[in-house]
Amino acid sequence: MDEAKTEILKQCLGYFLRHGVRKMRNDNLVALLGISTKTIYKHFRDKEDLIAQALGLFYSQQHAQLELLSQNEPAPILLFHIWQQGFDMEFKVNKTFFQDLHYYYPELEKKVETRHAKKIWKVFIQIINRGKKEGDLIHDILPEAVLEGISVLYLSIVRKDEFKKFGLSPNILLLNTIAVYLRGICTEKGIKVLDRHIAQFKT
Repeated sequence: MDEAKTEILKQCLGYFLRHGVRKMRNDNLVALLGISTKTIYKHFRDKEDLIAQALGLFYSQQHAQLELLSQNEPAPILLFHIWQQGFDMEFKVNKTFFQDLHYYYPELEKKVETRHAKKIWKVFIQIINRGKKEGDLIHDILPEAVLEGISVLYLSIVRKDEFKKFGLSPNILLLNTIAVYLRGICTEKGIKVLDRHIAQFKT
């Protein structure tokens, strides 16, 4: 990908994360990027192609962040870090971004998410299997089912309004939802490891 296109995608993604995609018009992009509409669409077939590639960049960035985490940490701590990182990112994003995608571009959203989820889930499954092998996670859990359950919980917290009524900070929400779920898949050894880490996280 050439530099000009990468820069356009980065700028557009930043705009989408702040304002959503519904309000994006050519004049917004021209003002944001300081280039002509013609130049924008030299790199992208149409608005939908631009959104798809920006969303792809978003998920690529999340995967890159995942790769930066230390794989030497015990599985319960590593899983906690990953979801904590997700909370940190999601609560900085305007929910309109995901709502617009889901409402106006459902097929595009599903296609891009499915493509990138495979890479991300592969990392999760490796971590869970390592945790089972090292005795930190329950041996007979099914990684795919565990991930499906925690993903549903995560998305209901960060992209919907079910938990808004509690008025909790992201960190407190994390401790009362995802951390509780993670404890449920841990062995006694894993619970001790996770609880020690959470005690430091709280301070």
